[in-house]
Amino acid sequence: MLSQISRRVEDLARARAFYARLGVAELYAFPGLAFLALGPTRLMLRETGTRHEADILYLSVPDIAAAYAGLAAKGIATTQAPHRIHTHPDGTEEWMAFFQDDEGRDLAFHALKPPGGT
Repeated sequence: MLSQISRRVEDLARARAFYARLGVAELYAFPGLAFLALGPTRLMLRETGTRHEADILYLSVPDIAAAYAGLAAKGIATTQAPHRIHTHPDGTEEWMAFFQDDEGRDLAFHALKPPGGT
């Protein structure tokens, strides 16, 4: 099981404020570092003073439409509305929606909809 992932950020205060707007709880912080709770996985934000490319973080949400709609109210840039990406043989659907962090890097919401679910 993945316990922690690191993401380099240009400005730690700005990144902490961004993730707080997303509703991600901060566990603790030290100079240049902040640790956030992404379910059982911690996200460590490490300030570098420089913008870096980053892989997409996929955040699991129970209601992707509601989560996506909430981004606009928080002033967060969206790039791709919720859409089905795959249907499993049992009928479970995988959905994704994309948005950007405070440095213009991609993030995504991911949700599973059970067969016959909404």
